[in-house]
Amino acid sequence: MTETISCPFCDPLERVVKSNDSAQMLLSDPRKVPGHTLVMPKRHVEKPWELTAEELQDIFALINFVEQRVVGKLGTGCDIRQGYKPFLKQDALKVNHLTFHVIPRAKDDYLYSVSEKYEEDLFAELDDLERDEVTKLLVD
Repeated sequence: MTETISCPFCDPLERVVKSNDSAQMLLSDPRKVPGHTLVMPKRHVEKPWELTAEELQDIFALINFVEQRVVGKLGTGCDIRQGYKPFLKQDALKVNHLTFHVIPRAKDDYLYSVSEKYEEDLFAELDDLERDEVTKLLVD
């Protein structure tokens, strides 16, 4: 028997902070930093490429709105993150409803101090073979 987890973003009524025709935004709970906002289609979509042109436009209109409101107040910049991770099971932190995270950022902020300052060793130089292979994948 498989357990079905209902989607908390398909009917978030009281949590919606702002919406437009096909997208909505709400505060992330749990959140990484103050102002961590989720922007998503109103329609249940799991894969980024399933978004319609209207949904993309409405999602990015809300992302732009959030950035303009939080920059200078909750941070000096923002990260915009979207992760498609079908290899992870849905749980309290991972919901199978496509979301874009707008995360206010500042130099040496909390996220940097607890995590990102340790990530420098994760970066590798882009070699010619990889550049050619990935470019061919993306262009052809």
